[in-house]
Amino acid sequence: MEFPLIVATSGASGTVYAFRLLEFLLENNYRVEFVISMSALMVARDEIGLQLSSNPDILKQQVLSYLKLNSSEVSLNVNDFNDISAPVSSGSFRTSGMVIIPASMDTIAKIRSGITDNLITRAADVCLKEKRKLVLVPREMPLNSIHLENMLGLSKLGAFIAPACPGFYHNPKHMSDLVDFVIGKVLDLLGIENSLFNRWKEKKVTTQVFLYDKNKTTN
Repeated sequence: MEFPLIVATSGASGTVYAFRLLEFLLENNYRVEFVISMSALMVARDEIGLQLSSNPDILKQQVLSYLKLNSSEVSLNVNDFNDISAPVSSGSFRTSGMVIIPASMDTIAKIRSGITDNLITRAADVCLKEKRKLVLVPREMPLNSIHLENMLGLSKLGAFIAPACPGFYHNPKHMSDLVDFVIGKVLDLLGIENSLFNRWKEKKVTTQVFLYDKNKTTN
């Protein structure tokens, strides 16, 4: 990718997906602009035991430490969730698109309604108006009619709706296989080559367990 990709995390369950996507992109030398909401900070604490700071500089070091990556070897810029004057808030700042993973129903509703009261919704609005790729990864069930109508509206505007619904035809053996299936499908939508999951009737690949799962039993 010539330009950086925006990765945003909002306050829905599924923080593990966001960190796996970050890990893949950074390890493969992609430039990332990262934004995490205040609610997502709390979800990260509850779901993966990671106490994150809202300070972008501290947060960057925490993320890289968690993923066991060296700051000098990757291109990661962490943005302040409330800074709507950040570069990614402008259409003149060129990006390769944006992924909101996971995407909360609140965030989806705001984007659908054109409400840009934080950097995630503003950056998403920019992607829509500039006709750039916008991938939304909701993790919610069941869905009510409001949720469905909002996602339908965004789909009609060109956004990709990619629910975190892993398949099972690749014969997953660990939780990491299910996570990688979702991330692999997201990367496919972005046009990023990957072999994170065994594709239907293609030669099987060996799926690696992601960093924060190495010391856990995930049967």
